[in-house]
Amino acid sequence: MAMFSHVTVGCHDLEQAAAFYDAVLMPLGLQRRVVIPDGGPQAACWVEPGHPLPRFYVYVPFDGRAAQAGNGVMVAFAALSAKAVDTAYAAGMAKGGADEGAPGPRPHYGVGYYGAYLRDPDGNKIHIVYRGDIYDS
Repeated sequence: MAMFSHVTVGCHDLEQAAAFYDAVLMPLGLQRRVVIPDGGPQAACWVEPGHPLPRFYVYVPFDGRAAQAGNGVMVAFAALSAKAVDTAYAAGMAKGGADEGAPGPRPHYGVGYYGAYLRDPDGNKIHIVYRGDIYDS
């Protein structure tokens, strides 16, 4: 069983958010899946091909109020290589992301740990990480 069913962040402009996350998540091997309308707000969703869970969603907030990024909240996406981190980061920056830490080694987190930090167009902080400390062992 997966640790998470899904993670959700809010957005103001679903089309812009979906373009940003397509750019960031596709180099990591994730794909967008169809979100069946259920009477709730509009959403976009990404999964690993062939796996129903976990899912990452971007929603226009259900309560109709403005989306807000949480202080101290961050979603970390796993990459299969340092190059994938670089590619995803560059793609996210090109789609309106804001730098929070350029790609590079983060040895204080572990030998072979390589990551980048950025914010999406709505201010949600994301981390893209290759865990060489785990995968290269």
